[in-house]
Amino acid sequence: MRPMSTPAAGRRPLLNRRLASFGTTIFAEMSALAARTGSINLGQGFPDTDGPAQIAEAASRAVLGGLGNQYPPGPGVPELRAAIARHQQRFYGLDYDPDTEVLVTAGATEAIAAALLALLEPGDEVVALEPYYDSYAACIAMAGAARVPVTLRPHAGSFTLDLDELRAAVTPRTRLLLLNSPHNPTGTVLGPAELAAVAELAVERDLLVVTDEVYEHLVFDGVHTPLASLPGMRGRTVTISSAGKTFSFTGWKVGWITAAPELVAAVRSAKQFLTYVSSGPFQYAIAEALDLPDSYYADFRADLAAKRDLLSDGLAAAGFEVYRPQGTYFITTDITPLGEKDGLAFCRSLPERCGVVAIPNQVFYDDQAAGAAQVRWAFCKRTEVLEEAVARLGRLAGA
Repeated sequence: MRPMSTPAAGRRPLLNRRLASFGTTIFAEMSALAARTGSINLGQGFPDTDGPAQIAEAASRAVLGGLGNQYPPGPGVPELRAAIARHQQRFYGLDYDPDTEVLVTAGATEAIAAALLALLEPGDEVVALEPYYDSYAACIAMAGAARVPVTLRPHAGSFTLDLDELRAAVTPRTRLLLLNSPHNPTGTVLGPAELAAVAELAVERDLLVVTDEVYEHLVFDGVHTPLASLPGMRGRTVTISSAGKTFSFTGWKVGWITAAPELVAAVRSAKQFLTYVSSGPFQYAIAEALDLPDSYYADFRADLAAKRDLLSDGLAAAGFEVYRPQGTYFITTDITPLGEKDGLAFCRSLPERCGVVAIPNQVFYDDQAAGAAQVRWAFCKRTEVLEEAVARLGRLAGA
């Protein structure tokens, strides 16, 4: 057999140089480590139970009834777009036209990619809060733009945004602000003063804003306020959310954007060459989910708040410094009180030490030293799983 030869294109690396620095995601590495060691996986943020049975049944009805089994409309099925518009009005008083101001995507991840690919040119700068969800950096790179981080820093038990640092990060090359609130991984929820300052800066400098609000219904302390609801922001903000985090069907990959018609048209131009369409039958099910009563949202939030407190208390008892999150389903801890300083090494050794997997925050930073001693834990798991994880982590306190 003739040996395989390197193609002529092999004179340079096969992977696009914009992506060469990213490699395999930390989530893949840590989930594989959890599977290999039989550890409790508190790393990747997915629930270990399914969402409401009635919504799963709605998806089943759609499949069996032939709804969405073939290509759905590119912007999303009308029923879901109408439900998204009702949701924005119901919870935030925001009016969106379901035909021109709503676009359904393959989860929030595609929405982020499509928005950044559509709105950025090579050489543009994007100001983003760090630590950041890892797809942000990759999508900015794929668009040929430059990422300018503004670091959320721990202060008085939580992570805070320095508004002066944010303003200083904006230059004549800044095209867009990329915000995430409630914020993954820190759990910070931007408050009224911070949102007002962001809006003032965006209007003053004529910036576009993309907001990732997938944890909008998981705010435990305070309230979630969409940036688009502030004066001057409706026409310059692309608001992103999804069904996965709110309804615990993360594998369905149903997300959406709401924005002014010209912004939706721009994002749609990029999105149509990514997946074009996806999740046909699930779109009908999520349309029903969004109309669930207020009691569903309240009970869901209360359940996760109790789990947050269970894991936070257990981590504190094990010796970590705990930053109790205002929202999301992640807790960030500092490992310094345990005599540790390298979060990546700590997380790689943790399964052997006590049978638990977590995520090192430093991979979410440009300035990795700023997050070197931070570790993220997911509490979107069954109570008995969290209780077992807390028991195992207790071994660290006695070590």
